Amino acid sequence: MKKLLVILQMIILGASSCAVGPEKNNKTNADMEREKAFSDTLNGEKVQLFRLENKNGMSVEFSNYGATIVAMHVPNKDGKLENVLLGYDSAKDLFGGKSYFGCIVGRYANRIANGRFTIDGHTYSAPQNNGVNSLHGGINSIDKQVWEARPMNDAISFSIDIKDGENGYPGNLGLKVIYSLRDDNSLVIDYEATTDKTTVINVTNHAYFNLTGDPSKTILDHVLKINAAKFTPVDSTLIPTGVLMNVAGTPFDFTSAKPIGKDISADDQQLKFGLGYDHNFVLNPADNKTPAVVVTEKTSGRTMEVFTTEPGVQFYTGNFLNGTEKGRGTAYQYRTGFCLETQHFPDSPNQPSFPSTLLKPGEKWKSQTIYRFSTVK
Repeated sequence: MKKLLVILQMIILGASSCAVGPEKNNKTNADMEREKAFSDTLNGEKVQLFRLENKNGMSVEFSNYGATIVAMHVPNKDGKLENVLLGYDSAKDLFGGKSYFGCIVGRYANRIANGRFTIDGHTYSAPQNNGVNSLHGGINSIDKQVWEARPMNDAISFSIDIKDGENGYPGNLGLKVIYSLRDDNSLVIDYEATTDKTTVINVTNHAYFNLTGDPSKTILDHVLKINAAKFTPVDSTLIPTGVLMNVAGTPFDFTSAKPIGKDISADDQQLKFGLGYDHNFVLNPADNKTPAVVVTEKTSGRTMEVFTTEPGVQFYTGNFLNGTEKGRGTAYQYRTGFCLETQHFPDSPNQPSFPSTLLKPGEKWKSQTIYRFSTVK
């Protein structure tokens, strides 16, 4: 039986909510200290910590600030539970974070060239917060806001209303993200959104993984397979050129499993632009039984499979981590975490040949991504 621990007294929809699962008296001092660390107030709204746990002991912690995955404890081959995410140690650290650890990003994840796009003849401008481009929705976007949280039996739902014109985007957008933890050690993320004006949408989770469970180690020995025959090459500002390039014969060929670090330092212009991998892969069509991505880490024995309804995945190798971001008793260094951001393609609003990201009134945008963990001795 899955358990949902709401790790703070809270008020949801005007009704008092108490913890579901083990009695509160069973909390350890460490549990209570962690609750306290992630309890805060921002602009008059409560920031709180939530926890899902399955029958295997796998647990995932969330903050309603940015609908963020704060920690994910997954068993290794010996059954030891370890945190496989980079993350912060308190709500205040979350507020000041600059690397998007574990949060939901949008309303347009990834980059839009020059922060400009046109819908029905009208040009809109989003903040240029990444050089000349707009990144992850702009300034103080949904990753920097407090969401409404609603605990369920084996899941937790986060929702937020994004106002028309916020960060330059048209339409009042209602966005919901539901995290579910299954007994097969899968974390399921379901997204849905509606709008009252034609807009663009591209929403994803920005978790940084390190399957060793030790954030001081690099991720270069992780073995990666991506079900993608093409990727979208970029210019020097990391905006796609509009071409779909074959991965065959390039360092971007992960159609057969290989260590992340095998070709990451190759003499390749695309790797120089990204300072490593920071590129969108065009996923091959697949059924829900075929993972888009498989990552294995031999020392822990952990395998992570990624399933998604999205057409692309941004593979990022922590190239901009430099020790300034801290958590879990360490300063996160270069390439100690990787991201697999399931998504539509970067700059799609300016790339007619890319899959459309338009959402119109009366439509409902839906997306699902699953991170499934297993071990091999």
